[in-house]
Amino acid sequence: MKLLHIDSSALGAQSVTRELSAAVTARWRDAFPALQVEYRDLDAQPLPHLTGASLSGADAAGNAEADQAMDQFLAADVIVIGAPMYNFSVPSTLKAWIDRIAVAGKTFRYTEKGSEGLAGGKKVIVASGRGGIHTDAPSDFQEAYLRQVLGFLGIDDVEFVRAEGVAYSPQHRSEALAKAHRSISQPVLLRKAA
Repeated sequence: MKLLHIDSSALGAQSVTRELSAAVTARWRDAFPALQVEYRDLDAQPLPHLTGASLSGADAAGNAEADQAMDQFLAADVIVIGAPMYNFSVPSTLKAWIDRIAVAGKTFRYTEKGSEGLAGGKKVIVASGRGGIHTDAPSDFQEAYLRQVLGFLGIDDVEFVRAEGVAYSPQHRSEALAKAHRSISQPVLLRKAA
């Protein structure tokens, strides 16, 4: 079984989502010692944003990076995404990664009946960090967006480990992180990987 661990926070060691995504990945490693883990840090090594040059094939280096991201994504059975809320959505580095894995003919296709996701059978765990509290609020474009795009790709097994209100005070941060750590579910062997 393969796990792809992605971080996108720009906060380094101070990042809530990096702490949570590492804890989720550690839980999976403990449960499945033979688990193969690949790591991608989108802050340290961002993928180039989608441009006309990349779409036309003129950006050979950028397209090679995009191909590697696609290969990692397709090979993974489990994907752990550290996704902080930036300006009510996701970091642009995470959006750039999504733009490189949401590719017609590879991860989705259009049919007479509409779109069809081609990347099903994967489990995604999103480690979410939010300075404020946005659950069930109109300001939450982060979780709704991630559920929509992953569902569009055919992935319906999506779990969120969420720490909210972390910017309110050190106590709020500590309590939110403790609650998020407790919410990390026990990993189970996926049918596809069995």
